Amino acid sequence: MEHLEGYVSHIRYHNEENGYTVLEMETTHGDEILVGYFHYIDEGEYLSAECEFTDHPVHGPQYQMKSYTVKKPENREAMERYLASGAIKGIGAALAKRIVKKFKGDTFDIIEKEPERIAEVKGISLKKAMDIAVQFQEKQEMRQAMMFLSEYGIASHYAVRIYEEYGDQMYDILRSNPYKLAEDIHGIGFKAADGIAAKMGIPPDSDYRICAAMLYVLQQGIGAGHVYLPRQILCRNAGQLLSVAPEYVEDHLMEMVLEKKLMVRTVGEEDQVYLSSFYFMELNTARMLRDLDVSYPVSEQRLKEMEEQLSEDADFEIDPMQLNAVEDAMKRGLLVITGGPGTGKTTTINLLIRCFELENLDIMLAAPTGRAAKRMTEATGYEAKTIHRLLELSGGIEEGSSYHFEKNEDSPLEADVVILDEMSMVDIQLMNSLLKALVPGTRLILVGDSNQLPSVGPGNVLKDIIDCGCFSVVRLSKIYRQEETSHIVLNAHKINRGEQISLDNKNKDFFFFRKPDIRSVIGGMIYLVQTKLPDYLGVTPFDIQVMTPMRKGELGVEHLNEVLQYYLNPKSPDKEERETRGGVFREGDKVMQIKNNYKLEWKIRTEKGFSLEEGLGIFNGDLGTVKQINTFAEKMTVVFDENREVEYPFSNLDELELAYAITIHKSQGSEYPAVVLPLLSGPPILCNRNLLYTAVTRAQRCAVIVGREQMITQMIRNETEQKRYSGLCRCLKESI
Repeated sequence: MEHLEGYVSHIRYHNEENGYTVLEMETTHGDEILVGYFHYIDEGEYLSAECEFTDHPVHGPQYQMKSYTVKKPENREAMERYLASGAIKGIGAALAKRIVKKFKGDTFDIIEKEPERIAEVKGISLKKAMDIAVQFQEKQEMRQAMMFLSEYGIASHYAVRIYEEYGDQMYDILRSNPYKLAEDIHGIGFKAADGIAAKMGIPPDSDYRICAAMLYVLQQGIGAGHVYLPRQILCRNAGQLLSVAPEYVEDHLMEMVLEKKLMVRTVGEEDQVYLSSFYFMELNTARMLRDLDVSYPVSEQRLKEMEEQLSEDADFEIDPMQLNAVEDAMKRGLLVITGGPGTGKTTTINLLIRCFELENLDIMLAAPTGRAAKRMTEATGYEAKTIHRLLELSGGIEEGSSYHFEKNEDSPLEADVVILDEMSMVDIQLMNSLLKALVPGTRLILVGDSNQLPSVGPGNVLKDIIDCGCFSVVRLSKIYRQEETSHIVLNAHKINRGEQISLDNKNKDFFFFRKPDIRSVIGGMIYLVQTKLPDYLGVTPFDIQVMTPMRKGELGVEHLNEVLQYYLNPKSPDKEERETRGGVFREGDKVMQIKNNYKLEWKIRTEKGFSLEEGLGIFNGDLGTVKQINTFAEKMTVVFDENREVEYPFSNLDELELAYAITIHKSQGSEYPAVVLPLLSGPPILCNRNLLYTAVTRAQRCAVIVGREQMITQMIRNETEQKRYSGLCRCLKESI
């Protein structure tokens, strides 16, 4: 065993997941390479390490660290070196020299105890002095926290998040209830928290543990789209997680109900278990929907005049169902318009807008995603916003809240009519927030395709509203003449009706490439995306979206993204990279946000880099491109739709994944010039009619299926859909 002491002059490599680091160390005997697991280290710091010398066959002589301590700089040289290292942003070599020259050996004491005095140094304002002190203190606290967390086997990138989430309260939380990590920290599940709890000495029969397991199972259910779980399923899944009998979990369920953490609704013989917040959210959503559905007195004469005016303005024959929509929109406070592709939903929206204009009503348009809002704007000539922007998403000012909507029951939207498109994408949380911002007397028009997959988030809002039978619903079914030549539209309707589609390739926008095995499917897919479709459509490979039912397997999202990245954005010395647990991100990559993050700040910049607009929130399913990877600042810049630019700390990169291929579920609300579907085999629960219908309707100009004809037939015949536990339909019926 050898002893090394010296300064960290350069960090060559640092793995955030496990802390593995390769660094250059400047010692009294010269520069040395030191490798090992450092949970938190900065350039400029002074290390004392116990290590073993090795001669690596590839990397040459180096020292393997066995243990280490970071020594606080004690002399002027060490203090100046640390400050000049870049560890404290805003201090370079020249400024570090001036600070140490002024305060000498008392420099760090001054920074810690009398930070305002740093402003005595020329070039440092009082504001900058305080910022330096805050950074300095945070570095010390962060190091202590990282060392503490490392003792419990917590990976470095999670440790950073834990500290950022809780600050100094972290120690009390971990000692009393480490299961809170599973609730609050993305990426830390129950099992990881359970392992920490065991190391903390929390017994297996702890009430915290049982309750945490139930909360975790319900949260997992919400992540899968459920608003509640049946009691039997909740107790079974929690029991499996805890390795105990379901009856043991049952004993604790009523305790959580008494504590108002959970609510149970009995429907027939089934007990439906909710997180309390979702129970009341569902009830309130039902109540607010019913409150909006008021009657408006409109004379038959006025309706006739309006229909005549609309017919005169239109350059086409208005369908009777569209006239029904106009009549219902004038008479009722809430209207649902549903229909498949090419059935005139957008035309009907335009008719309603004209109708409301004739009545001098203020109209607002919205959609769940930026892409959908942009399409709505282009189709209507009216500005459409995302629902989040319509409700004015804002950072958390309120205690205990990370975000809120400025528009709510206290500050409602000032509109007579709100028209919401792509309603199949709207989950119960977003619907509840929107309804809070509407007052009775505001008309609400909901437009969407009820045959699409339900929202990624919890609930089945559009389908529940239609199925409850409480509201006016207009179903558009006629395929309009201008769409009749589109085999995308024709085949989508055939799929929806359970009919076999034509695969003879005798059309211009729907093709089938017969491939018998995985290798040929992947080869055909690469040829289509890289060469054939860009030439055929005059687009780039990045405009073409590969979609698949599955995440795992040779034709799952994870593997296909590796393959497509290799061909579409290969490794290059001109492109920075960042290795993560899920693979590699590279400048130029196509990526997707995979969870809602209401805290992320985005900016829309001018060509010269000035901020034109700023806002909060990047959401599950948002697509973007990696613009820059800055390894020094440890940040990755991604540009999303509408040129929204976001900086991700490396510790948050698990919120992103490559998006050359995406699951069909994640494609909701988006349209692409071309869609490629590799379909060879898959589990029946995923490969059903509903999924195939959704995939085909995402294509604007061209849809291509690569694989086996039998698989397409199986999907069309398979009407099985994944059960989604949602109680909104019942709540609406009971609120009559």
